[in-house]
Amino acid sequence: QVQLVESGGGLVQAGGSLRLSCAASGRTFSSYTMGWFRQAPGKEREFVAAIWWRGGSTYYADSVKGRFTISRDNAKNTVYLQMNSLKPEDTAVYYCTASFMGAGSSSIGEYDHWGQGTQVTVSS
Repeated sequence: QVQLVESGGGLVQAGGSLRLSCAASGRTFSSYTMGWFRQAPGKEREFVAAIWWRGGSTYYADSVKGRFTISRDNAKNTVYLQMNSLKPEDTAVYYCTASFMGAGSSSIGEYDHWGQGTQVTVSS
């Protein structure tokens, strides 16, 4: 079992940057594929990025490719989401998620551990 706690959200102007962090409990963090999803008001939760448990391959939604970077530090049990060139349409609650030895897909059904979410608001 793993518990996830996000931090780093806030209010930023368009074009700015934020770095989200997700601290995970448990001793098997390195065996979890980690991901970020987001949910805007009135919309479904959508995939943002994932980093594979084995080898660290990364995957991104087309809407964030080239602007967002996901990374992990297994020694600190933490996954990060560096968000640059933020746009108002990036405004959402961002959720950290984990999948034990997961494939790193964009499918929400793959992930079975979720954080409480952190709000990101981008003003125009």
